[in-house]
Amino acid sequence: MTERAPTVLLLTAGGPNPAIVANALATRFPGLQVVLEEAESKWGITRRRARRLGWPNALGQLATMIAARLLRRLAARRTADLVASSGYSADFSSAIPQHEVSSINDESCVALVQALQPKAILLVSTRLMSPAVLSSMPCPVINLHAGINPAYRGQMGGYWSLVERDSENFGATVHLVDAGTDTGGTLYEVRTTPEKGDFISTYPLVLTIAALDITRQAVEDAVAGRLSPYQPGGPSALRFPPAIWDWLRYGLTRGVW
Repeated sequence: MTERAPTVLLLTAGGPNPAIVANALATRFPGLQVVLEEAESKWGITRRRARRLGWPNALGQLATMIAARLLRRLAARRTADLVASSGYSADFSSAIPQHEVSSINDESCVALVQALQPKAILLVSTRLMSPAVLSSMPCPVINLHAGINPAYRGQMGGYWSLVERDSENFGATVHLVDAGTDTGGTLYEVRTTPEKGDFISTYPLVLTIAALDITRQAVEDAVAGRLSPYQPGGPSALRFPPAIWDWLRYGLTRGVW
């Protein structure tokens, strides 16, 4: 009787970057399944940020995200080249089983995970997993983060490393998930260099593709029970998308868009 392949779950809100990761993992882990949560609305994200940062900053960040989304059309050729370089499709393979939930923190998602009993869970572009849900997971939960921890936790880590003239830390981290935001122990890091035409809309894809090998390795380690997390030194900072006025200022004065 053939032993069933270990189940690996990829939890995501969807999109081309997670699809590339899923397709890459499926070549190594035939038991891979995807759990798709509903994407949080931009207005919901804005309201949450407003409680923390104030309405001016929250609305400024929303304006940047809208502008970046509109500018993605200008990056279509670069995006296509990046996807081609990865060797994988930016659409989820139909061969990978998918499950839909409203949120990774819903009881239905917890019940699904408990039923599947995965050996490893990977988060790629999801909400933060709540401490209660995290504590109920039957296996290690790891995250692919487009930034080098702990200096570039949160969002747009690659962008902020360039703004701060720290291009040597333009990179991605795969780490354990804990109750904080990108504060869990680091498993692997990778650094790369963006091309001249890259900007805030393409940086995450550049970093996702650069991190495919370390992501596969981290998942393999989790399945095999040999994770070796460590806490990197240095300052820790939680990042958010730049407000529209900061994005324009840094683009004009530092050439980082």
